Amino acid sequence: MFPSRMLLNNLFNDFDSTKNYDKLMKCDIYEENNFNIFEIDLPGFKKDDIKLDLENGYLVVSAEKKNTEENNDENKNYIHRERYYHTKCERSFYIGEISENNIKATFNDGILKIKIPKEDEQQKSKKTISID
Repeated sequence: MFPSRMLLNNLFNDFDSTKNYDKLMKCDIYEENNFNIFEIDLPGFKKDDIKLDLENGYLVVSAEKKNTEENNDENKNYIHRERYYHTKCERSFYIGEISENNIKATFNDGILKIKIPKEDEQQKSKKTISID
């Protein structure tokens, strides 16, 4: 015997995508040789769902998935449904002024890996400006 619909709704509230929005796009950033490597979890997304943009020194990673599969099976009386959804998420990271040609990205097994060259040490060095 199933619990009442109200109890089931409370039981599944933890799975509400609006409450778990912060759990999307988990990211690890580490250094490897002369590169900063970003590994971003995007489970359930395809390569075509993901977009990378450079805007004013920020790398903007966005992913959008629309479920185009319409299931109009009227014989099913759904108690809770999670697999029919529209998901959109976005994160931005300040990386400085880097040419998009120097950034490499791959997507395998739900993990987006972005390889960004570190800034040249000469560019990072302190510079003194003379006062006239």
